Amino acid sequence: MRFFPAATRYPIEFAFLALLVVFLPAFEAPKNIFWAAYVIAWMVNRVKDKDFGGKWQTWDTLIILWIASGYIVAAFAGLKHEEWLGAHDILRYGSIFWLVMRGRYADAQLRWLLGAIILSTLVTLGMGFWQFYVSHTKNSLQLHSVGHVNHSAIYLAMVFGAALFWLLAAGRTASGALRALLLAAIGLITLALFVAESRAAAGMALLLALCIGFIWLPKSKAPLLIMTVVAIALIGGSLFFNARLVEKTRGTIESNLAFAERPEIWNVAIEAWRQYPLFGVGMDNFNQIGKHLQGWVEARGASFEHKRYVTQGHGHSLYFNTLAERGAFGLSIVLAVLAYWAYCLVRRWPSKTDDDTHWLLWGGAFSAWFITVGVGTFNTTLHHEHAILAVLLLGFWLSHEAGRASKA
Repeated sequence: MRFFPAATRYPIEFAFLALLVVFLPAFEAPKNIFWAAYVIAWMVNRVKDKDFGGKWQTWDTLIILWIASGYIVAAFAGLKHEEWLGAHDILRYGSIFWLVMRGRYADAQLRWLLGAIILSTLVTLGMGFWQFYVSHTKNSLQLHSVGHVNHSAIYLAMVFGAALFWLLAAGRTASGALRALLLAAIGLITLALFVAESRAAAGMALLLALCIGFIWLPKSKAPLLIMTVVAIALIGGSLFFNARLVEKTRGTIESNLAFAERPEIWNVAIEAWRQYPLFGVGMDNFNQIGKHLQGWVEARGASFEHKRYVTQGHGHSLYFNTLAERGAFGLSIVLAVLAYWAYCLVRRWPSKTDDDTHWLLWGGAFSAWFITVGVGTFNTTLHHEHAILAVLLLGFWLSHEAGRASKA
């Protein structure tokens, strides 16, 4: 991978996007500054050239609805607290997705950006290991800007899938430095997922690796065999050495907390949805539900049993959290996005004859979808940094697809 890709149109715009990618897992303020700078540069360039990336498509409509849904929910939210600020999160990652998708960046630029994502993740992960094991300034392994261990693990699992796809797609033709980077990313992220003790992210990452092996079968059977052996070795080794992830799982089972109070948290989400079924309590207002919960339950004629409910800052599930905060309206938009994402992946499934770039960019988009949907069952995916990462990986692939279509 070159230090910077060959010059193309809009170098300043690309530089802002690259800086956003680099700072995404590491620092909050630069990430926001470069997001705003990227949006402004993109609009200035496209207005100047009267080129906004082609004709209107289904994705454009979905993105508009997705962004607007946050503000519609805020206008009709059942609780008033931070619903308008919460809606800005969709604006941020939705706008990044939209502009990257319509950017029609060259394949060399897209590969460079993907490499920057992997490299910046490794650097930030190194900071996380230092803070956890050496300086003891963190009580868990985290990516600095991503934050909470579960959210950092979601981010890492997506990067793991993208790196693995790239290694398979270009392992023989890539430079030694790139192969070393990809192997380092795969190995260190695998270690980090077990250290982080996020069972959902670690488990889905292993499933993702096996799925990638199955996807690769038309080209080679070796990856599936290797990944199966590695997965068995990791699981067996973790059990034999009583790894912290195994110890945590065993402890929760012995304490009758195998699902870490998820059902009780989801009961809170359901009660909020019962009160405000269409638009929910408002984004980022999940932490306000506890103030009203007992009154809501008793108002519908039921007795309030404290053991059935655990109130936290979010719903620990993409689906339950969205249902509570955005109601049936907001959940339907999110499900439509995820469903169309899956449809596009299946419809444009790479063939044996497709080039390496198509395979690795499709693989990044697939990894982002797989982790978002799978880990989203038990953790709140698709928000903040890992939402930005997910839409970047999807946007890179769609930008590549648009470029291929224009050349056809």
